[in-house]
Amino acid sequence: MNTSHTPSDPHTSLDLTPQEPHPNHDRGLEFDLSTLMSRRSLGMFFGVGGAAVALSACTPGGSSSTASTSASSATATAAETATASAAATSSAATATPTLTRAIAECGVEIPKETAGPYPGDGSNGPNVLEASGVVRQGITSSFGTSSTKAEGVPLTITLTLLDNANGCVPLAGAAVYAWHCDRSGKYSMYDAGLANENYLRGVQEADANGQVTFTSIFPAAYSGRWPHIHFEVFESMSNATSAGQVLAVSQIALTQAACDDVYATPGYEASVANMKRTTLKSDNVFGDDGGIYQLATMTGSAAAGYTAGLNVTV
Repeated sequence: MNTSHTPSDPHTSLDLTPQEPHPNHDRGLEFDLSTLMSRRSLGMFFGVGGAAVALSACTPGGSSSTASTSASSATATAAETATASAAATSSAATATPTLTRAIAECGVEIPKETAGPYPGDGSNGPNVLEASGVVRQGITSSFGTSSTKAEGVPLTITLTLLDNANGCVPLAGAAVYAWHCDRSGKYSMYDAGLANENYLRGVQEADANGQVTFTSIFPAAYSGRWPHIHFEVFESMSNATSAGQVLAVSQIALTQAACDDVYATPGYEASVANMKRTTLKSDNVFGDDGGIYQLATMTGSAAAGYTAGLNVTV
């Protein structure tokens, strides 16, 4: 659902009224189930191939050899087509296995969530989206008047955007604004001492595969919330950098195994106690469904850094 940022009602129909108390953070909305990806193309292929063979075998007035030849020809053509199709599919899967898997799993739209009170998108105070330098892949450092770097365990975040209304094709050319807290649980642009910082915020344009990637640091677990990353999806880069129409606002949930590993390292001490007081089920954003459609796929280690991936169907 499209919506726009305005001074009075920044996200008209997404219930983005600031409710994230930090502690007592955002409130999630019910997600909508959508139909699974259509497989009509597969059925059409077998239907056409089967019809061709049957037609050639039953052609009136034709000799048995002619019918046999026609049938063999049709069968061979169908087989060649199948081979070529399989080869193309295999090639695509080899080239972009993550995208192929994402499309196969597409069908449920990402749950819509609040942006919380620290979005930095102009809907609640400062607006980083119109600042020169916000379009970037690496978001660990501030830009503009500051170069302060947020310290922490490295985290690479990749989102695959899929268009549910058009058969789950990649949303190439769309844009994502991502932001999250630092390892102390604080947000740049808002928390005390960070008003002049804008680290851990950035915008990226989706590539031909509908993917955007950010390099960042692992966020903290602060009181009242499960560890998470906020993001907004825009139809285009121009919409993103002008705080225009929003296609979706949601959050990524990080896995407990990765969190426990990271929070055992220096700098994340406060997160250990906070994790013990919160679960995905008790979290006031992910709790309605346990974060099933927002839980990232994660690999790595605290020593080497982590990667987090999520399919985002809009």
